Amino acid sequence: MENQYFSKEGLEKLKNELEKRSSVLRPEIAKKIKEAKEEGDISENAAFDAAREAQASNEGRIEEIKIILENAVIIDSSISRSETVIVGSGVKVDSDRGAQDFIIVGATESDPIKGFISNESPLGKAFLGRKKGDKVEVKTPKGVSEYKILEIK
Repeated sequence: MENQYFSKEGLEKLKNELEKRSSVLRPEIAKKIKEAKEEGDISENAAFDAAREAQASNEGRIEEIKIILENAVIIDSSISRSETVIVGSGVKVDSDRGAQDFIIVGATESDPIKGFISNESPLGKAFLGRKKGDKVEVKTPKGVSEYKILEIK
């Protein structure tokens, strides 16, 4: 698995999720499984089946988070502004939709509606390594869009 980029806050949020799933949800689910077993025949016990599904889902997410954390790279926001767009950069661009601001983040933290775009997305990939004044063409499902980089923050 390749590196996944996180802000300090985003990484902390993921660590908190892991802690909650391991120390809170795991015991709660184990208790539900035990209670369902105590009801008798588990072959037709919906509560037991639901608890086992919840357990599988929780354990799967725990393993997924552990793998992500092993490959996590923190985006250092204290690094002085770069001349080129890197993961963690804020980018102000102009396009046919007007001026827009984006922040290039790792895939796990992306939220395009809020302007956080993944370094793995077509738009994020197109901005990486570019400089102020560069024009960038991005192929989208609606066609090709052109962006001009106005500022790197």
